Parts: sequence; structure tokens; C-alpha cells
Amino acid sequence: MEVEQLIRKLPKAEQHVHIVGSTRPETLLWLVEKGGLDKPFETSMDVQNFFRYASFRHFIKVYSTVVDCITDENQFERITYEMLESDAQCNVQYVEASFSALDHVVRGLDYRKMLDAINRGINRARMEFGIECNVRVDLVRNYGPEKGMEVLDWIESKSDNIVSIDLGGSEERFPAKPYKSVYQRARKMGLHLVAHAGEAAGPDSIWQAVTELEVEHVGHAVAAIHEPKLMEHIKKRNITIEACPTSNVRTQVVSAIKNHPIRVFHNLGLAVTVNTDDPSMFETDMNDEFLQLYHKLGFSLHELFNVSLNAVNSSFLSKESKSKMRKSFMRTFDRILDQE
Repeated sequence: MEVEQLIRKLPKAEQHVHIVGSTRPETLLWLVEKGGLDKPFETSMDVQNFFRYASFRHFIKVYSTVVDCITDENQFERITYEMLESDAQCNVQYVEASFSALDHVVRGLDYRKMLDAINRGINRARMEFGIECNVRVDLVRNYGPEKGMEVLDWIESKSDNIVSIDLGGSEERFPAKPYKSVYQRARKMGLHLVAHAGEAAGPDSIWQAVTELEVEHVGHAVAAIHEPKLMEHIKKRNITIEACPTSNVRTQVVSAIKNHPIRVFHNLGLAVTVNTDDPSMFETDMNDEFLQLYHKLGFSLHELFNVSLNAVNSSFLSKESKSKMRKSFMRTFDRILDQE
């Protein structure tokens, strides 16, 4: 069997995927129709053309337009279900999906109803595809620490399936350090800690995330490649890097997949995972991410499986569930090797 086919068969887990960024073109058109909205696209081809970015800031502007199109809490059920359906087609067995609640509450939607709809989508996908999913709540740094505390109030009142907080948004304009007290409170609440850093800003953004917020995972962390001491610190602390290669190329953070630092991170022994970030908006999926690493960065089948295991080992599953999934992944990989 060809290596590409074996890669598609690999069991996978995804840690860094945004629910809104998983909105399919046809679903976006459905949202526009349901909301009676006037948007600059009428066909799926129009949407694909709209999903072209001149820079990271341009991407954020496009992403905000997609957020505007969600006008009913129940719409999250379809978006979440379709996200997990696509992942299941790539043999993804576990997902930690990011939900930027504030983005939608400021537009008039209800947090509790949105979370219920997301969990309905998760439950449907679990029943139909056997895929598991937990939720991360992105505080969105643009709104400030006070709003972050407010989001923690929401989570305290309703935390169904929520395992962690994250910090997305414009890192070059809104540094992580002011969120220190928010993250301290989240830790006391029993939530895991993640932050986007080193995507659209330099190494200092990552230093703030790992020293001030004391995160367990860093999303992207592309800028770590410029500072060996930072990579050494990340390795020593066993902090996971959630790499999103296609995303970084599409937003022009990295010039090409072949220049992505994930290969260096892996070679240095850092705990690195591969993820789609916003799969519909970047026209990618988990199989494509793995195949890109194989074709452009020379990752072997065994190295790709190690990346999969990194995602399981560093996941926010319970110790028991993690052990069970790890054993399942290894059994599946043994069967794959028999087909080489």
C-alpha cells in the first residue's frame, strides 16, 4: 500500500481547531440566507475567493465577517457537527474545539444556548462517527482581562464539556501579560491553560504566555524558532506546541510549508502536534496536514505517528481516557505497519 494511503489511515487527534473557522462554504451561504444578510458572496466559489488573505490582519477581518453571519445560537449545532464529520473522515478520533463565546455574545447571542447547541453537535457526531470532542473557550484578548473574568463567570455557571481556556485574537496589539490574574483564577477552577502566541508576534509573546500565564500549550509558536533559549524552556517545561502549518502559510506568517519550524521543533524533541486551525477557511483537513509534512518536510510514517501520539499524550482527556486512546492508537498503527 502506498505511504499516502497509510498516512490517511493513521489515527489522529486534533487540539487546535476553531468551530467558526470550520464553517463550510455551503453552510456559510445557508447562514447568510437564514439571517437575511447582505454579504459579498452568493456561491461556494465566491466564498472560496473570499477566503484569500493578504496578511494575518486581513484574515482576522474575514474571520469577523464569518462571525457576523451566525445569527442564531442553534446554528452552532450544524457547524460543530460538520467540523467533526470532516475530522472523522480523516480518522481523527478526538478533538479539542475552540469556541470564542465573547465574539458572539457581543453580537447578541446567548452563551448558554450556544454551548448547548455545540454539545448537541458533539453528541450527534459521537453517535454517528464515534469521535470524541471537548471544548476550549477562547477569551479573545482584544476584549481585555475584565471581559476575560466575565467569561470565567459564564463557565462557572455552565461548563458542560469545557476543559480549558485559550487566548486568541490580535497578539501584536494585546499582549498576554495582563491576563495573568485571569489565568490564575482559571487554574483554580480546574481548567487547563492554553494561549495563542508567536503567530503574529515575536518570541516575547511566547515568553509571556509560558512565564506569566504558565500555559500548558502554546498555539502556533512559530516565532520560537528565532530563540534557542525559548525552545529549550518549552522543552524543559514539557509545554506542547500546537502547530498549524497550512494556516501559517495561508496567513503569510510562514512563506511555505518547507520553511515551517515544525520540523525543527520535532527534531529537537519538543512536544509538537499538527492541527488545521480553521480548516474551511484554509481549505485543509487533518489528512492534508499530515501529507504536507510527509511531502514537504520529510516526516516518515513513524514520525507522523509520534505526532499523533503527542496529541493524545498532551490532550486534556482524563488519565484513564488518555491511556485507553493511546493503546487504541498503537494497536491501529501496528495493523497499518502490517500493510506497508
